[in-house]
This record gives sequence, C-alpha cells and structure tokens, in this order.
Amino acid sequence: MNKEQLIEKLFEIGAVKFGEFKLKSGIMSPIYIDLRVIVSYPEVLKAVADAMWEKVKDLKFDLVCGVPYTALPIATAISLEHNIPMVMRRKEVKEYGTKKAIEGAFTTGQIVLVVEDLVTSGMSVFETIEPLELEGLKTSDVVVMLDREQGGKKHIMEKGKNLYSVTTISELVDTLQQTDKLDADTVKKVKEFIQNNQV
Repeated sequence: MNKEQLIEKLFEIGAVKFGEFKLKSGIMSPIYIDLRVIVSYPEVLKAVADAMWEKVKDLKFDLVCGVPYTALPIATAISLEHNIPMVMRRKEVKEYGTKKAIEGAFTTGQIVLVVEDLVTSGMSVFETIEPLELEGLKTSDVVVMLDREQGGKKHIMEKGKNLYSVTTISELVDTLQQTDKLDADTVKKVKEFIQNNQV
C-alpha cells in the first residue's frame, strides 16, 4: 500500500485518534498516536515495516535494533523480510545471569540501524543508542514511522545522527483531510498544538 493508504489504514484501526487526550506530560492534546495496536494487524505491521525500509534501504548497516517496546515488532518484521540480524535492548537489565543490556549476537564496530515507531523529543532513541554504543556498536541512522515535528529531529541531528521518517504529523493530518476523514478545524487544532508544544 502507498503512503496515503497506510495513513488511512492507521486511522481506521485506531492507531491515530483525534479528540482530547491527556499526555504523559500532563498537557492536553487534540491527537493521540498509539502504534502499539499495529501488532494485531499483520498487513499494517508489514506495510509500516516496508515503508520504513524504503527510507533506509540504501544505507549501510549490519544490524537492526528496535526501541522497546513498540518498535520491536517493526524491527522484527524488517529483520525477517530482509534477512538482517537483530539485537535487542533490555529495558530492565537483569541483576543475575549475564546482566546484559543488549541481547543477541554482535561484534564490536558493527553498525546498527535504530528503529522507532515515532519521535517526539528523541529521548527514547538515545536511551537505546547509549547502551548500543557502550557495547562498541556504531549508530548513525534512526528510522521512524512518524515524526511528531516537536523537536525530536533537531535533537537527534544535533547529536550527529540522521533521522529518516516515513511521514510527519502535518502530512498525516493533511492526508486525512484530503480524504474527508478530518475536518479543517481539527487539522488547524493539531498543527497549532504541534507548533505550541516544541520540546
């Protein structure tokens, strides 16, 4: 499916919702994005992974690593489809056994593509990049389905990394307006919210 169809599909399955939502930060948002739901729709999960792959297929990397937990299925889909080994970052490092922060087979100096569902501030991306680099792995590229356009891209680039996104919030709401899924008032509210809530 093309990008417009994918955006419509994400809206249909409730991965993108409009209304009044209280965010973790406590602020009210007119848009709520929850890409965790795509695990229940294999064709959407595959389409998301394919769209993200298109953005990075010409880059050089040896491994993929999904930011836990939402991006893990996406990274797995990319790994399986393109036969690229995957490593996983533990959210909680075990106090026993190997006490590893990164699981999987890898060697120092290998290049890792970091996979994330969406980026707001970029903080979660760096929570994955840091332990990877502590293990001697290299990271320079991050791919996301959605850039919320709230400052994350700038933060990631300031730290010398590249961000590739399939779509942005602006593009998403414009697409939904063009297909009569959203009214102009909601689009305006969302764009104003993004503009006024830079991180």
